[in-house]
Amino acid sequence: MTPKKKLIIVDDHPMFREGLKSIIAQKPEFEVMGETGEGKAALEMAQRLKPDLVLMDISLPDANGIDLSRDLKRILPGIKILIVSMHARIDYIASAFQAGALGYVVKDAPPGKILQALEQVSRGEYFLDTSVARQVVERLAELQGRGAAVTDPAYASLSPREQEIFRLLAEGQSIKKIADRLCISRKTVENHRSNIMAKLGLHSSMELVRYAAKIGLIDLDRWKS
Repeated sequence: MTPKKKLIIVDDHPMFREGLKSIIAQKPEFEVMGETGEGKAALEMAQRLKPDLVLMDISLPDANGIDLSRDLKRILPGIKILIVSMHARIDYIASAFQAGALGYVVKDAPPGKILQALEQVSRGEYFLDTSVARQVVERLAELQGRGAAVTDPAYASLSPREQEIFRLLAEGQSIKKIADRLCISRKTVENHRSNIMAKLGLHSSMELVRYAAKIGLIDLDRWKS
């Protein structure tokens, strides 16, 4: 009898974890060994249980799933990681694969798509959600047309969460709107903003906007209008 593939789920939304477990239960060859909503706990759980796979969210309260994926691959090189995220941005997707993930699927994907991703990743195959793949191609085409330098070293030094907040700030979103959109406190957004400004060597909101336009993340003329 073929042994079951053991996995853990890392996501800070209990209801979503329950939904994933219900989907995975359709495939008897997989077994959920544990679940958590925190990065530190995920590392401890993985070291203790040594699962075959991890279903990983990107936005966690104490970490981001991309950095966590990199840590897991360093500790357990043979572990296979499937990112299940609400984010469909090219920088997140590229960073996830660079960190060692084998698959990337969006949270609103149908159950069959999630199972397909899980099966392919469990075999050591790459998987990219077709809906995300289309957005990646469109974004690449847009960046190529504008000659944008998304690989700017300073921007690349930002964490995925900082890049997300940077984009929203560059688009003119207020601290309150960003906090509401990301379901975090205003203080957390302000702390991220301070870290972003320090890392990029910026001193004002206008400098932030100009920098975003310089690396091709926004159209400055459109922002002004």
